[in-house]
Amino acid sequence: MSSFKDFSFAGKKALIRVDFNVPLNDAFEITDDNRMGATIPTITKILKDGGSVILMSHLGRPKEGPTAKYSLKHIVAHLSKLLNVEVQFANDCIGAEAIDKAAALQAGQVLLLENLRFYKEEEKGDVAFAKKLSKLGDVYVNDAFGTAHRAHASTAIIAQFFAPANRTFGWVMESEVLSAEKVMHAAQKPFVAIIGGAKVSDKILIIENLLERATDIIIGGGMAYTFFKAQGGKIGKSIHEDDRMPLALEILAKAKAKGVHIHLPVDNVVADDFSNTANTQTCDSGEIPDGWEGLDVGEKSREQFAKVILASKTILWNGPMGVFEMENFQAGTKAIAVAVAEATQNGAFSLVGGGDSVSAVNQFGFNNKVSYVSTGGGAMLEYFEGKTLPGIAAIKG
Repeated sequence: MSSFKDFSFAGKKALIRVDFNVPLNDAFEITDDNRMGATIPTITKILKDGGSVILMSHLGRPKEGPTAKYSLKHIVAHLSKLLNVEVQFANDCIGAEAIDKAAALQAGQVLLLENLRFYKEEEKGDVAFAKKLSKLGDVYVNDAFGTAHRAHASTAIIAQFFAPANRTFGWVMESEVLSAEKVMHAAQKPFVAIIGGAKVSDKILIIENLLERATDIIIGGGMAYTFFKAQGGKIGKSIHEDDRMPLALEILAKAKAKGVHIHLPVDNVVADDFSNTANTQTCDSGEIPDGWEGLDVGEKSREQFAKVILASKTILWNGPMGVFEMENFQAGTKAIAVAVAEATQNGAFSLVGGGDSVSAVNQFGFNNKVSYVSTGGGAMLEYFEGKTLPGIAAIKG
């Protein structure tokens, strides 16, 4: 594997796997171009070196081959604007048009291939399909961290058709991998992991892996109510998983045995309906009345969590503290964002990973006040669970 920074792309055709799976409205307008924007420095470096670029991506989940609404042609104009280069488009990713346009590319030019998932072979990790794609470029660059956990043809299988010296991560992938490895394998202590979200079952593997690494784990969001009920507390009609209560108790016992401090909310903002206009009150944890549900952490919890965060040197944040999409239940998540930003300013390394927590820092305007915001939800989750990501393994060899 070559270092992206040190690689010279002069005279090379770089075949880049990007993650342009962006949301489109009914008029096929992009409503969030963060994933596209993240890859622009990688593409620009190659063009400045004197190379040309062939981009391949998926968009959505087409079921039966080519589907007009999932065509990548919808993003060509916006991509051209972002790059300040006229982006060419091939109506297929392995057909004659793709082959001819790739062969004719000159230095400084960019070609976008049609949606890879129009071929079922992509998701199946088909070797022959990967080999056809590989013929389009001289060098393979994987800059799609969001798909690194998938053993698809363009993310994992294709790398074998390029010599180790001719395959590399792009800057998005390098930054994601370095940031994740810094947190999971070289974290300065104290190391706090902030884990939120609705279900214990969604985060159990992450929590168990973090028990081997973190000094403190803050647990918020809907999953906290499973812990409260498991300990005999009253949770009203709050979301919880009865079948995960033994597991919650097991986590608490393991943490105690390993000397890891688990921080659960001490108070909660509760409502009589899942609505921003519902009646609300604050209750101590484990004392939520019947007919009420916890939708955020309370003020005392926010203060306690902030103290833990501000005392930490490494911070991992995955998941919100409440239903932050509703204005009346976003104070807990916002308080976490404020504390993480302040701790970062004071010298801590902070990594925000996972869709909802990323949405939260962006919504509250803190995305530039933390050390790193991951673009890969599912991939980052699997990395934190301790799994080997095929897209990373393929490049590293």
